[in-house]
Amino acid sequence: MTPSSPPPDRSTVAVTLGDPRGIGPEVAFRAVEMLAREAPTARFVLIGPEKLLRSAPPSHSTVPVDGWDGTEAGAGRVSALAIEEAVRRALAGEVGAVVTAPVHKPALHRAGWRVPGQTELLRDLTGVPVVGMLMAAETTRLGGPLRVLLATTHLALRDVPAAVTGELLRAQASLLHASLRRDWGMPAPRLALCALNPHASDQGLFGDEEERVLRPAVALLRDEGVDISPPLPADTVFGRALAGAFDAVVALYHDVGMAAFKTVSFGAGVNVTLGLPFIRTSPDHGTAFDLAPHPGRADAASMEQALRLALRLAKTRFDSAVGHV
Repeated sequence: MTPSSPPPDRSTVAVTLGDPRGIGPEVAFRAVEMLAREAPTARFVLIGPEKLLRSAPPSHSTVPVDGWDGTEAGAGRVSALAIEEAVRRALAGEVGAVVTAPVHKPALHRAGWRVPGQTELLRDLTGVPVVGMLMAAETTRLGGPLRVLLATTHLALRDVPAAVTGELLRAQASLLHASLRRDWGMPAPRLALCALNPHASDQGLFGDEEERVLRPAVALLRDEGVDISPPLPADTVFGRALAGAFDAVVALYHDVGMAAFKTVSFGAGVNVTLGLPFIRTSPDHGTAFDLAPHPGRADAASMEQALRLALRLAKTRFDSAVGHV
């Protein structure tokens, strides 16, 4: 898409089925049926192996991809090809959003796509310089929303301190600020920064990253118009966000953010990729190979939420884009 291109079809969503051995196809089929009843003007394009698409709900468009031969490499191949096809349609303006069912990272690697996950694959396919992994639950078990940006994602814990730089924090927080304004329609997002060390280091007693890296980055972000807190201890920041003090939290490593997020939102959480030229969401669970042989046992709630949020964000983003042409 270019600035002069017409806005994408915000009511059409491409849905990839993910790893064919997992619960992705089942929860995708169930979720699109639910959303078709809730939002009758929405349209869904299901992308995956032809054999599985034969069981897709009627009245939805289907796009088969080749290469599913029952092997792990074959599963990785069709998972990746489905994502590539969805991205192609999104960049062409045929769909306003992409929703991806879970994939199996070892299968992607076995098939030759050596990326940490779907987020990085989407970044590479679109050529954008920076993407962000935002976990969003618009409702939680405690009522209020919780949105958590993972500044670093799938890294060993020992590698996190070196990866947390001022440049990284500025890029990720700026991306989050811009996305909340554009896609959520928030005129002045309030961000919280989760500290790296216990008690935000207690003035250097438990590390120096807060003073050496985090606070200078916060000062620069504030100069750039981003409303972000100083580093706040992990044991209080998420509770404050749930109480409404902040619109989103920047977490510096995977598990501190995901532990808090899934505790209050499992089944309602959605993974949103920030920084893409289209909306992308996915459920907050994995392939669940153990559930796949037992139809009906998998919970489709997170996939339903992923579809709902994709439609909502596409409408906000592209309606706004039309208004500013």
